[in-house]
Amino acid sequence: MSLEKPTPDTAAEVGVTEDGLDYDALADLLGGHVLDREEHVNAEGFVIRPDEVQAVLSTLKNEAGFDHCACVTAQEYDDRYESIYHLRKFDDPTQELSVIVPSPKDDPHNESAARVYSTADWHEREAYDLVGINYDDHPDLRRILLPETWQGHPLSQDFNQDQPQIVTLRENANPLEADHRSEDDSDTMFVNIGPHHPATHGVLHVKTVLDGEQIADLEPDIGYLHRCEEQMCQQGTYRHQIMPYPDRWDYVSAGILNEWAYARAAEDLADIEVPEYAQVIRTMSAELCRIAAHMLALGTFALDVFGDFTAIFQYAFRDREVVQNILEDLTGQRLMFNYLRLGGVAWDLPEPREEFFEKTRDFLDDLPHKLEEYHDLITGNEIFQMRCVDTGVLSPEEAKQYGATGPVARGSGVDYDLRRDDPYGYYDELDWNVVTEEGGDNFSRVLVRMREVEESARIIEQCIDLLEQWPEDEREIQANVPRTLRPDPDTEIYRAVEGAKGELGIYIRSDGTDKPARFKIRSPCFSNLQTLPEMSQGEYVPDMVASLGSLDIVLGEVDR
Repeated sequence: MSLEKPTPDTAAEVGVTEDGLDYDALADLLGGHVLDREEHVNAEGFVIRPDEVQAVLSTLKNEAGFDHCACVTAQEYDDRYESIYHLRKFDDPTQELSVIVPSPKDDPHNESAARVYSTADWHEREAYDLVGINYDDHPDLRRILLPETWQGHPLSQDFNQDQPQIVTLRENANPLEADHRSEDDSDTMFVNIGPHHPATHGVLHVKTVLDGEQIADLEPDIGYLHRCEEQMCQQGTYRHQIMPYPDRWDYVSAGILNEWAYARAAEDLADIEVPEYAQVIRTMSAELCRIAAHMLALGTFALDVFGDFTAIFQYAFRDREVVQNILEDLTGQRLMFNYLRLGGVAWDLPEPREEFFEKTRDFLDDLPHKLEEYHDLITGNEIFQMRCVDTGVLSPEEAKQYGATGPVARGSGVDYDLRRDDPYGYYDELDWNVVTEEGGDNFSRVLVRMREVEESARIIEQCIDLLEQWPEDEREIQANVPRTLRPDPDTEIYRAVEGAKGELGIYIRSDGTDKPARFKIRSPCFSNLQTLPEMSQGEYVPDMVASLGSLDIVLGEVDR
């Protein structure tokens, strides 16, 4: 079957058996480092000392194969602070482990994991910024979403939201330190790119240092669009009030994909079984969103690379509008769908069903010809090839180290897709392929998205075939879900789906009430954006603009 992934040789990895992970063997590997063990819904957790983080994570990465630090969650309890490192494997993300690091209430700190996983750099900066945990030996521990002059930490229990915040204007200093200069100590120039610039895909400020015409140093400066999404979800009820928020994280095309991330985490947390019919509808609608998202990525990327607004950008939006029309027929909305419900979907397909199926099939039938047009205009364009081939190169090792996922990772040859590797919905019942490219450059990432549109069309077509034949008396769109959900206290879960831009994960900890005690969003754009300096070092500014466009970020999801 096309969904079968080549099985890696994991015989040498400690704790791996034919039945999956052997947590006892992993605990033996870590020995006295493990102070306690916890049961989370998705994986077991090992509690360790704050000063042994690097030793433990290095052992788990190098000897047990946990090469993916998917997320870092920080939170405050009444008696302690806590950091959780959610570890997975790129070869098999169902093999999961949580590393839990408690720290004292009066001095919250633990050793940084950034020396082991580069992706922990930004994740720990966010934890410091919002929760207030200090990370020893961090390469650059400072605020990431809020200004450096901000007083307090918004997710800490004692934060006073009424205190005045005075943000001073400071002169930009050249961040190029002496040890970064070239050997001949050549002159450098500091250039601000953004935050108000069409090529930054939102309010992104790129602090760039040029040595001649080449980029010597680069730092993405985020936080201009921080909207407190995690806090708002912590103030909403599981059953009714949280679901409208996910549409607004990646607010351009990926609404149902975002909704599914929350739904998957909350449904597993509350042990809710989704009817098979609703799973098919979810799968179809999610892939429609994926096509719409990739069309937007393609059109804006072409605009970035050679400024073609009249043809490619308009072509992409022409086809995206067709998808949006179909989604509007299904959900009643064009962007903020709010269509999924815990236990299923809000309502069945629109009537007359035959008309909806015909409209969707017409779009799918036209799609191959339209993709040929895109290849003629884009991938076959000499200027496009000169701008994208061998620029913005990201090796597979760097992609994994930074926790890159989605088309960014698959464009570097990393064969990782949660729809296949950690199945949910109806994906494991359908025939489709995971798309990868080996080039690792801007061109490869474009090819991955274009080829994924074809695979999404295959999935949608199979879903329509199933829905057309589904007996009318078996069309169950929702499970019987209690009006008020109160998961058991201290139940914890991390679940993720394959969003259009990569792994979109949700961590939830319950406290026995109808609202989460902690709600953490693992944004794929957040981790993917960390790779920009690696792609851009030594290249030209136009190459950096192309690399940024190839990441397909949305700042609403980066900043959350």
